[in-house]
Amino acid sequence: MKIAVLGAGSWGTALGQVLNENGHDVRLWHLEQNFVDTINQSHVHPFLPGVKLNHALQFTSSLEEICNYGELLVSAVPSQVVRLVLEKFPDNWEKPIVSVSKGIENKTGMRMSEVIAETLHLNPEEIVILSGPSHAEEVSKKYPTTVVAACKNIENARKVQKIFSNEYFRVYSGRDVIGVEIGGAAKNIIALAAGICHGLDYGDNTMAALVTRGLEEIIRFGTRMGAERATFSGLSGMGDLVVTAFSPHSRNRQVGERIGRGEKLNDILASMEMVAEGVETTRSIHDVAQKNNIDMPLCEQIYQVLFEDVSPRQAILELMGRELVDEHPV
Repeated sequence: MKIAVLGAGSWGTALGQVLNENGHDVRLWHLEQNFVDTINQSHVHPFLPGVKLNHALQFTSSLEEICNYGELLVSAVPSQVVRLVLEKFPDNWEKPIVSVSKGIENKTGMRMSEVIAETLHLNPEEIVILSGPSHAEEVSKKYPTTVVAACKNIENARKVQKIFSNEYFRVYSGRDVIGVEIGGAAKNIIALAAGICHGLDYGDNTMAALVTRGLEEIIRFGTRMGAERATFSGLSGMGDLVVTAFSPHSRNRQVGERIGRGEKLNDILASMEMVAEGVETTRSIHDVAQKNNIDMPLCEQIYQVLFEDVSPRQAILELMGRELVDEHPV
């Protein structure tokens, strides 16, 4: 099978390597021609140190080429530019798409499957979401990894499951597109908070409380948006939250750590070559929660720290000083 990958960052490239090793012909798109020339010659990705890419992987900067290539498209560009890139696609798009971008679009509050369906006029049953605890650095080194493929049409999810699965990359299937997308996006906010706590030198008690109450907020938000509660105890919920909150690979956790140590957000983002999806997702989810009157105190305080210049310590005092309540209100 010929498969095109839109976005040759670390995650798109790691998945391209998986697909190529599974016997598929893979072509990856990156915006910058210099990057494409370098990686086609060296077979080394700058964000996947120590990994030699298969020589069969081909990279291109031609969007027209990637649109015309293959029978399946994997969308791996950052969530806030998905619409911008897809608007350049042909009007008569019919190929199925696997979305691996984890975020909620600013202003619209739309999930990536909604953005794809609206922009390309594509049937939602042709859009599969692939998500779960899966750092690109570890997938590229063939560490055992499990994720979930979700689609309204379960048969299409199962097709993607078979295309991607191998001895080190195991894919489960499911129907809860809303839950899988929200879990993958919202956990990045909690990862920012985890990094902040680490940067402030807080300990295990703090981290356990943060992840537990953070998951509760994700569930509260997700179920109000139509997700199934059980999804958040799975790979795209608790699984992705744990790996992102505790792993040094997590860009969102790295950003949080630097904030906790006193750096300013704009300075941090300016120094980064990769995208920390949680920053803009914090804005998106804050707006959706406000509009729908969803109580998300932890996410609200992260928003205040990122965009309202509230100090991390003050934000934690606000959380700890809230009115006392039952853990599970009736």
